Amino acid sequence: MCWVAAVTLCAAGVLAEPLPALRADARQVSVSGLSSGGFMAVQFHVAYSASVMGAGVVAGGPFYCAQNSVDIALNNCMLPDPVRPLPRVEALVAFTEASARAGAVDATAHLQRSRVWLFSGRKDPTVLQPVVSALQRYYLNFIPPSQVMYVNTVDAGHAFPTVNFGSECAFTGTPFIDRCGIDGAGMLLEQIHGRLEAAGAPVDAHLHEFDQREFFDHADAYSHSMHHTGVVYIPASCRAGGCRVHVAFHGCLQNVDAVGDGFVRHAGYNKWAETNRLIVLYPQAIARYGPGFRFWRVSYVVNPKGCWDWWGYDSPNYYRKDGPQMQAVMKMVERLTTR
Repeated sequence: MCWVAAVTLCAAGVLAEPLPALRADARQVSVSGLSSGGFMAVQFHVAYSASVMGAGVVAGGPFYCAQNSVDIALNNCMLPDPVRPLPRVEALVAFTEASARAGAVDATAHLQRSRVWLFSGRKDPTVLQPVVSALQRYYLNFIPPSQVMYVNTVDAGHAFPTVNFGSECAFTGTPFIDRCGIDGAGMLLEQIHGRLEAAGAPVDAHLHEFDQREFFDHADAYSHSMHHTGVVYIPASCRAGGCRVHVAFHGCLQNVDAVGDGFVRHAGYNKWAETNRLIVLYPQAIARYGPGFRFWRVSYVVNPKGCWDWWGYDSPNYYRKDGPQMQAVMKMVERLTTR
């Protein structure tokens, strides 16, 4: 696989190689994300709760909040007000239970063992704090309170919080990483996986790009607003097998096309991965606006900011185990855990 430094060639599919089978521990899979990546992390966690042990969510909301509607997504689920209120948590819980009974998502009993870390910045103008508070209430219907940590007292903008990398803490804007004096990646990983070894120095040569296309029918990632290539951090110790896997979903306007290696290199996951036998998978969505022509089909996708599908722009099954993006990322996880 090629280094992320060679992003132009890799993005064109010239150098990107297959994601390797690394015999990782399928019992130690977790997810996290910011903004649309936060909503996606919740979706993935709930849908695959038999396989995912926990989630870290920054500026994300409850499962199925958008209900297949971009209008609800952009208003009720991000900027709720008395005219466009958040969907009732009780209704979303009931929908989750019904989806589990139908086999669209895993049985909700699996969520009881999960550990969750939630973060909402007090200065976030994009996804307001009541949204993340609703997510906390949603999770508490399935998970004991002692296993859910909610951090909501930091004056952060709409961004992933780090100790000392990024913009000023209250800033909202590219690369959507703010220096807030807290280690978001470390906090969420420790909440989910338990006590960790001290962070080490990340190694540039351990960050690689891989071909995402093979995880879609007919190798057609583009039709589903997915990049040809994804990124993965593989510590040398993980080549021998037995490592944990963490999936980190970028936010809108935060993929490799928008911020280069900003998120995959500087969000803070890799330093923890290096000393804690952890593979970090950074799947990549792309911005699309309008029709696309691939093979036998015409697809029309409105996703101008390269967000993850948490409102149905790609498929009405977006929240289910058989949703195209969901299924593709799970196939990536399964590849890493293949023995």
